[in-house]
Amino acid sequence: MGTEHETGFEPATGDGPAAPAPDPGRAASVRTAFEGMLQIRRLTNTGHVAPEGVPASWETHRPVRAVAIALEASGLTPSAVDGSGSRTATGYRLERGEVPGGVRVEWLGPPGSGAAHSEADGLNRCAAVLRELGWTVLLYRGARRRRFLEVEPPPGARRPNGR
Repeated sequence: MGTEHETGFEPATGDGPAAPAPDPGRAASVRTAFEGMLQIRRLTNTGHVAPEGVPASWETHRPVRAVAIALEASGLTPSAVDGSGSRTATGYRLERGEVPGGVRVEWLGPPGSGAAHSEADGLNRCAAVLRELGWTVLLYRGARRRRFLEVEPPPGARRPNGR
């Protein structure tokens, strides 16, 4: 398996292996990615009073990546899976949302981990981070009454396919 420098930085979506703790190299990569995202916002959102508070166009075209960078940079813990796909850690999990440009955020963990009991607090922390960065965040209940977030670009933001 290669290093991040060989393969490129990938933010945690909750479907990868658990990160070794603590990992200063990983922390530096996350910090650099987040600062880069804010710099892109400053340079491309010139028509906004607070350009850092609005997702940039590249984020609306890569929303899972943008949301993953934001959540990981905030210090929230991603879920993780082992080689067989079994959950090994409790935290956020991201996937494409139902709305174009949207992201679904769930709070998952291994069986018996208590993830269902901590999901309200975990999702509230995710929502606070994302709202501060200008995303529209909606809370829903899904199967087995488990909560999840649907994260979308704010109204008026350019979305993929012009939607």
